[in-house]
Amino acid sequence: MNLLKLLTISVFGLLLVACGNDDTNTLQSNSDAPQNAQSTLDHGVTNDSVGFNVTGKGSVEEATNVPKEEREAVIEVFNENLAAFNEEDIDRYMATIAKKPEGFKYDDEKMAVQTAFEKYDTKREASNHTIVKYSENEAQLFANIDISMSEPKSGATIDRSGRQVTVFVKEDGKWRISSVYFIGDTE
Repeated sequence: MNLLKLLTISVFGLLLVACGNDDTNTLQSNSDAPQNAQSTLDHGVTNDSVGFNVTGKGSVEEATNVPKEEREAVIEVFNENLAAFNEEDIDRYMATIAKKPEGFKYDDEKMAVQTAFEKYDTKREASNHTIVKYSENEAQLFANIDISMSEPKSGATIDRSGRQVTVFVKEDGKWRISSVYFIGDTE
């Protein structure tokens, strides 16, 4: 397989690792939703439970019922997840992941991320952090994501941008990532 094609697939794999290993890329929900998102039915989430619509690169509406301290706690876990990933610290990364996630298996996530750390140098950056849906035990954070990935062995590189909703749940009073939905920007 062509290395650049493999890297492209790997970028999506890294971003979707939290969504499981299903290759389905069609959406079976409302017509306002992005057409290249993962099917929410394949990830244990009902069609209306991911709380955002993306119709372009415009603004995203923030949920109005988010207490300030909860907003800060969710964003702190999100930022820690990115920092731990960028620093290739598997223990810190897994500390941000729910023990009983909805969108993937905890042990599979750990193995996939560890393998990615071994094979690739990847940096992820996020902007436009916005909590788009909130309840006492679940929060959904939208962010624009930029990814730079390289394979040191071959020198191949790829850059990718997209939009992501990260679903958080409360476990033992702490916010943890339960599933991830990434929509890659078209070039």
